[in-house]
Amino acid sequence: MERLYKPPFRKFVKKQTRPLQLAIEDEIEKIARNPAIGETKMGDLQGIQAHKFKFQRQNFLIAYRVTKSDLLFYSIGTHENFYRDLKKYLKEIKQNDFS
Repeated sequence: MERLYKPPFRKFVKKQTRPLQLAIEDEIEKIARNPAIGETKMGDLQGIQAHKFKFQRQNFLIAYRVTKSDLLFYSIGTHENFYRDLKKYLKEIKQNDFS
């Protein structure tokens, strides 16, 4: 399964410290081994799965989608405003697809 990273995901990871980047890589490996590990979302986020993990007592979420051949990583961040920002990004993608 090929792993694809959307711009918000790449941007967040790039700005982080090396220890957090390594922790994120470990979580991505866990998801790749078992894509059903995340919680499936409903409503506006239907089809998206969210995997929670802790790093230095801080909770983080990774939003991803599993397709037949790919693992798409959309977003990563702390819980605060995570779902709001994810919905906003998905809406932007959808609008750009129709343009």
